[in-house]
Amino acid sequence: MAATPETVERLCKLGLEVQVEAGAGQGAWLGDEDYRAAGASVAVAPDWEEADLVLAVEAPPAETCRRLKRGAVLVSFLRPTEELDIVEALRDAGASAFAMELIPRISRAQKMDALSSQANIAGYKAVLLAAVELPRYFPLLMTAAGTVKPARVVVFGAGVAGLQAIATAKRLGAVVEATDIRPETKEQVESLGGRFIEVEGAEAPASEGGYAKEASEEYQRRQQEAVAGRVAEADVVITTAQVPGKRAPVLVPEAMVESMKPGAVIVDLAAAQGGNCALTECGRTVEHHGVRILGPENLPATVPVHASELYARNVLEVVRLLWKEEALGLDLEDEILDGALAVHQGEVRFAPAAEALKSRSPSA
Repeated sequence: MAATPETVERLCKLGLEVQVEAGAGQGAWLGDEDYRAAGASVAVAPDWEEADLVLAVEAPPAETCRRLKRGAVLVSFLRPTEELDIVEALRDAGASAFAMELIPRISRAQKMDALSSQANIAGYKAVLLAAVELPRYFPLLMTAAGTVKPARVVVFGAGVAGLQAIATAKRLGAVVEATDIRPETKEQVESLGGRFIEVEGAEAPASEGGYAKEASEEYQRRQQEAVAGRVAEADVVITTAQVPGKRAPVLVPEAMVESMKPGAVIVDLAAAQGGNCALTECGRTVEHHGVRILGPENLPATVPVHASELYARNVLEVVRLLWKEEALGLDLEDEILDGALAVHQGEVRFAPAAEALKSRSPSA
């Protein structure tokens, strides 16, 4: 949910009149009466044509976006290079779209960073899924029947999701190793009790805007060499590496999967972007050489209470930025607005989406 009763109450205090679609909160156990008690009205058919501000998790369908009035602002995850029909509809309507995934990773925007709040959940849930699928214990156990060795976990990527996966696997008692193309993450990995896998002999790619740039083929090759032995010994591999706006890099090729022990589990958090494992199928669990490969599509949605709670707070901070003196104010000189406004008053500002629209135009 893009708004919870908690954030609706705060939105009302800002001077906004809030309307919530009937039944929208049911998946997170939030009832219509909870929203009414917080000050919102509840409508079976929302007044799209009258809305100044639309808050959503995913953008509404293109036909709905066309109904927005000129000057209205949509705040949601947009996927602007994939949902070109929606981008085009927003452009033609003269509306603006604040894309949550385009928020720059700067200190002032931390409270708005929905990618991080949701990735935290995904990293946690990925380990739980792996523990359910793994045919053995995670922790070291000393029993009357003998000693049970702890599970070995390898995590690809030490961003928000990866670090949460490391922490969760350690809490369950596993031995955890992690690799990342950013050497500076070593300290974070080790602070959580994990071991950092060093990549020798290749220059690490630089970071930009809080994200790692795509690694060179040489670096990816050396990284695979460095982790191959660890993966072969692993009971669980969790992959989290993604490059914004591009297909996820393949870090676990088929040969590496075939080197793993029967019963091992891979959880690929980049499944929706093509997958870090060469054998991942988005939304499915497949088995290859006795290894189970999970390709979950939207893990945060499987923890709906806290996913909604955290996302709604991220959106509230965006509204605080947009709502000035009881009116919408879109100052493009603001670094956050400049980076996150994918569409603004008839112009597609996110360059990759604008180019994609041009390339599919009959006149192009």
